[in-house]
Amino acid sequence: MGRSSVSPKPISHSPDLRRLREDGYDIDVRSAYLILRDVPYVNGRREVRKGILVSTLCLAGDITQRPDTHVAYFAGEHPCRADGTQMTELVIGSAITKLGEGLVVDHTFSQKPKRGHYVDYFEKMTTYAAILVGHARAIDSTATAQTFRVDEPEEEDSPFNYLDTASSRAEINTVTRKLKLDDVAIIGLGGTGAYVLDNATKTPVRRIHIFDGDKLSTHNAFRSPGAPSLEELRQQLFKTSYFKQRYEKMHRGIVEHAYYINESNVAELRGMAFVFLCVDRAPDKQAIIARLLEWGIPFVDVGMGIYVRDGMLGGSLRVTLATPVMNSHLPRRISVGAAGDNEYDTNIQIADLNMLNAALAVIKWKKHFGFYGDLERNTFRPTRLRQTSW
Repeated sequence: MGRSSVSPKPISHSPDLRRLREDGYDIDVRSAYLILRDVPYVNGRREVRKGILVSTLCLAGDITQRPDTHVAYFAGEHPCRADGTQMTELVIGSAITKLGEGLVVDHTFSQKPKRGHYVDYFEKMTTYAAILVGHARAIDSTATAQTFRVDEPEEEDSPFNYLDTASSRAEINTVTRKLKLDDVAIIGLGGTGAYVLDNATKTPVRRIHIFDGDKLSTHNAFRSPGAPSLEELRQQLFKTSYFKQRYEKMHRGIVEHAYYINESNVAELRGMAFVFLCVDRAPDKQAIIARLLEWGIPFVDVGMGIYVRDGMLGGSLRVTLATPVMNSHLPRRISVGAAGDNEYDTNIQIADLNMLNAALAVIKWKKHFGFYGDLERNTFRPTRLRQTSW
């Protein structure tokens, strides 16, 4: 496992991690995992080798909390006692497991302290290291995990302002990496587009481009994520400015474009890895779609048509995916003409339906890049609203 570009913040801001480094342990933080390198251990041939200890990290921002599990991982051969017999009391499972980018482990350890938990990561990592090193020293008295290696910190390559501990806790870092795209665009920050942004900021996309020429109005507050204050509504901020301010606290790669995309500036979408079309049937929508198809850029178009009937709401949500090899269905699924000739032109929007439409679009996007399995391989997904589903 090579070294990656990581932020020194979790180490410099956390007393237990600082103590590990100050005491000479070669530690690193990658994909919300704590890594302790060069740990001597004994293999089945009674040879002293060096392995790597790995633990999930429980963080509050960039500061460690008490470890939420006593379990740890190990990269190396099966660790043994000094006599070469396997340490079955320590190893509870052996399987090659990919935890994240370049982070592969071979074994799972369990050494639960009497109190039931470790007080911090210094105690946890040194406890496991001491068990392994103790047997190694019986063969080589100079064996130690305290190497006092000197490394200069590198700049972080992550688009997040803090580590994604959700993916590491669920052990899906390798899957999440499939969404590590350079540029994704969201055209339109109405109710649905704003919820798409909410979901996209929780993925490792490097830059999320948001396009909208509208200003934030009161009706937007009732169909978008979050809760703007009265003062913010009075400021008449552009939607792009408002949502950038909200989400750049988490994601550092939000690129604001406070204008509409039309035929004159559609070239700005060239080079995008994916585009979310979250606008009504604007006059330039057909030109936008034509250019995306010409450039081979996959995109999702969303639609929502809600009506009032018998004192209840009904209608349809639509999510349509287009790819360079699957796009012949578009004329039947996406309307780009004048408004008023089908149910998708109505402008009733409800926050939960906007959220659902956005979720369906995001899931379609994630399926396209292999984050989710897609057994049906369909490009069009209508969702009908019926009384029985309310």
